Amino acid sequence: MSALANHAFAKMNGIGNEIVVVDMRDAASPVTPDDARAVASAEGGVPYDQLMVLQKPRLEGTEAFIRIYNNDGSEAGACGNGMRCVVRRIFEKTGQTTATFETRAGLLNCWQGPAPDLYTVDMGRPKFGWQDIPLAEEFRDTRYIELQIGPIDNPILHSPSAVSMGNPHAIFWVDDVNAYDLGRFGPLLENHPIFPERANITLAHIVDRDHITIRTWERGAGLTKACGSAACATAVAAARLKRANRNVEITLPGGKLGIEWRERDDHVLMTGTATFEYEGTFDPALFAPVT
Repeated sequence: MSALANHAFAKMNGIGNEIVVVDMRDAASPVTPDDARAVASAEGGVPYDQLMVLQKPRLEGTEAFIRIYNNDGSEAGACGNGMRCVVRRIFEKTGQTTATFETRAGLLNCWQGPAPDLYTVDMGRPKFGWQDIPLAEEFRDTRYIELQIGPIDNPILHSPSAVSMGNPHAIFWVDDVNAYDLGRFGPLLENHPIFPERANITLAHIVDRDHITIRTWERGAGLTKACGSAACATAVAAARLKRANRNVEITLPGGKLGIEWRERDDHVLMTGTATFEYEGTFDPALFAPVT
């Protein structure tokens, strides 16, 4: 039987990014990709974009090692909106105002934001090298890469910026993020051969030097109302192109995030809300073998 059977969870969202948080720090058995897929099943499950699983800390001074699952059972290295949800749960239970977590993408420092309902996550340094993102072939300058969809002489989308924020991102610069069928193009681009680990696909419109609007197709999750790491990647990519400042407001379908690409150490800070929806326990029937 799955370790998640009859286990408590919290359903939350980070500006519309659907998150399930489950604290497994006292559990003996790990959560598997099959478990993660079962949780998101349409019948009797808890639909989510990302499942945030807190495991026993591996490093002194950290609250937990967090494994992040997309709803298709694949693992993500980073999820900024999910981290804010985790932070809210921890802070409300312990009274803390700072905490450090370990993820596949590295250590993440988090703290109470400038208002009681805001939380800040230090998402670390972005990576720009083609092998670090990763890309399947060499690009010396990843501010733009050669990738397009549509007719070669009149592409629908082309020349995205590529960035890693602990997971791969491709950002296409457009005049209107709602003018494209991202539900159609997203899967094609996510799984393009240029991305050996697939990629998050973002459409971004620069409103002015302090404001950017985006929509994202998330790797392993599909269309979402918000993607925190995509907001970070977009802010960094825009600053690299000198089209925006290093401290910007990102508007997503689900709400707004404040993103600062801190100049003194190149760390990316993300500030936003985290909303609690309800608590529950997982139905053991979700994890029963299919006969």
